[in-house]
Amino acid sequence: MRMRFKPYARPELLACDFHAHTPLENKGRWKSLFARPQQPMHLELGCGKGGFLARLAVAHPQINYLGIDITDKVLILAKRNIDKQYAAAHIPPDNVKIMSLDIERIDNAFSPQDQVERIYINFCNPWNVKASHKKHRLTHPRQLILYRDFLADGGEIYFKTDDSDLFEDSLTYFQAAGFTVRWLTRDLHAQEPDWNIRTEHEAMFTEQGIPTKALIAVKGPLDEAGREYCRLYDRLVEAPLRRAAAQKAEQEAQARKAAQKKDK
Repeated sequence: MRMRFKPYARPELLACDFHAHTPLENKGRWKSLFARPQQPMHLELGCGKGGFLARLAVAHPQINYLGIDITDKVLILAKRNIDKQYAAAHIPPDNVKIMSLDIERIDNAFSPQDQVERIYINFCNPWNVKASHKKHRLTHPRQLILYRDFLADGGEIYFKTDDSDLFEDSLTYFQAAGFTVRWLTRDLHAQEPDWNIRTEHEAMFTEQGIPTKALIAVKGPLDEAGREYCRLYDRLVEAPLRRAAAQKAEQEAQARKAAQKKDK
């Protein structure tokens, strides 16, 4: 369901101390914006309504958190959820920030000086409607190499999804981008880890009987040839598969037509 425009969102966010109003201007100095800049920094890409981020950040004041989503009309809900969680805990929201940004262009807002130890990607858009849309996935190799520039060596990506196709493809994506998958499950709740915080989408899909798939990927080495392969992954790997699938579909359509003519 498409969310309605909220005219109050931007003014309320601009009045919020933990909202980054001009994210592109913070490139190279994100840590300095926090009350305790020496602390590790974790990101949530596609933080949505902020339920996960709010509970995670309030439970770990020794870590700085930055939640990113593309639009103010969603981020305003994250702002309110964060306010609610910190008020309930009677502590100031001084280890959390939120900002609006197109994650496909995250390199415009982060540099290697903005070192991040962990990235969370929860229930992102699987981009399954058209095969040519897969390059927009947040776990696609062309995205993963952008994250590599500011993710610490040995840094982690925690990934959860309900979508089986996205999950299986992501296993290949992480390997291509120089990550090692050190833990995975195709049913997170069968033996749920203590660290898991269930998101709103997670609860919804679980109620529908759809298991949550999850993994932890660790950044390893990747040479320049590997980076170039990731940048061209759609052209080198996925485009040929699309052409082969289209050719097969055309051949099958022609065979059906021939069979129909023969029956007549």
